[in-house]
Amino acid sequence: MSTQTFLLPDVGEGLTEAEIVSWRVAPGDTVAVNDVLVEIETAKSLVELPSPFEGTVGDLLAAEGDTIEVGAPIITIGSGAAAPREQPAAPAEEADAGGSVLVGYGTGGQVASRRRKPAEKPVTSAVGVVAKPPIRKLARDLGVDLAEVSPSGASGEVLREDVVRHASQASVFRNIETPEWPEVREETISVAESVPAATTDAREESIPVRGVRKATASAMTSSAYTAPHVSVWTDVDATRTMELVKRLKASPDFADTKVSPLLIMARAVIWAVRRTPMVNAAWIDDDEGGGAQIRVRHYVNLGIAAATPRGLLVPNIKDAQDLNMRGLAQSLEKLTLTAREGKTTPADQQNGTITITNIGVFGMDAGTPIINPGEVGIVALGTIRQKPWVVDGEVRPRWVTTVSGSFDHRVVDGDGVSRFIADIASILEEPALLLD
Repeated sequence: MSTQTFLLPDVGEGLTEAEIVSWRVAPGDTVAVNDVLVEIETAKSLVELPSPFEGTVGDLLAAEGDTIEVGAPIITIGSGAAAPREQPAAPAEEADAGGSVLVGYGTGGQVASRRRKPAEKPVTSAVGVVAKPPIRKLARDLGVDLAEVSPSGASGEVLREDVVRHASQASVFRNIETPEWPEVREETISVAESVPAATTDAREESIPVRGVRKATASAMTSSAYTAPHVSVWTDVDATRTMELVKRLKASPDFADTKVSPLLIMARAVIWAVRRTPMVNAAWIDDDEGGGAQIRVRHYVNLGIAAATPRGLLVPNIKDAQDLNMRGLAQSLEKLTLTAREGKTTPADQQNGTITITNIGVFGMDAGTPIINPGEVGIVALGTIRQKPWVVDGEVRPRWVTTVSGSFDHRVVDGDGVSRFIADIASILEEPALLLD
């Protein structure tokens, strides 16, 4: 009894991997040549792979959802004769303009193709969208149409953060209807009457300021009117940052961890703080007659401004300077998920030393953010877009972002602020500096 091993074939698209979507056979099944064994998803479409052998299915060597490299074994078939050299071609939608087919499958008759049943929230993708199978699965899970996503990959492919960013932006507008103007009725309110706490049928509406909104308003007012703000910004070629993010995503060390440009930004801020410690300080008022003080913190509790259903929160990562890249990535992911779930505790928001606000997720380029109370600086990361950029005297498309920030001018002067922002920009332009 002989056993044949079927290797994942090159589907003729220049790709190196595919995702196992669904098996059509199980161990013990009898298959004939050209029977469909498995449905895979490449960066372009779904493909049904026909069997090149006949016999009895042995082992399924990959599970549904696994991403497999071309040439890796995926199934064994025993006690069957090898198929003839001339075999049916790949489904028509998988052949390119030059008629490329699955390697070793020949150009014989066609194999019927069946599409996956649509999910409850069907997601359609236009022909030509380039994205790896895990990214397509993520898009399906989030209800994102890949055809509407702006790709940021070096070769024009859709990356994980592109899908997540699009989903975040879409959620802002999803299920929002434009309401009609409320019906206005005339009301006569005497001087003795108090204004209702909330009125929906009059020309005006009063909303009580409570909870997070009240705390935010108080903190921002206090900061704006007690700390003299100075703001600066600079444009940055972040192409190498995007390349590093891509490499980290492909690394086994980050297989279970979200990686985004915010991770590199966070590392850059921590590194730049070491070179300009005053941005990580605090202004202490003269409460006991001893005179005001500037308290320099030799640690970084890195705050991340988060828009949540409860309002604006700024949880921070304690002692972020002690974390390696993977640890920082995991802390950022945990912080973000906790905030979105509304589970951020008061302790998570206390004792921050410097804050990052990622306004790029909303498509903004730059801003002049207000400093979080108790801190001296806040840095904003703008959206990363492809723009024309002069490189060695030539205009080329590059991934460009803007780094901006606001600082307490009582503590840090313009030269220190400028050096700090310039240091962050230098890391985003050449993240290899982080290895020093």
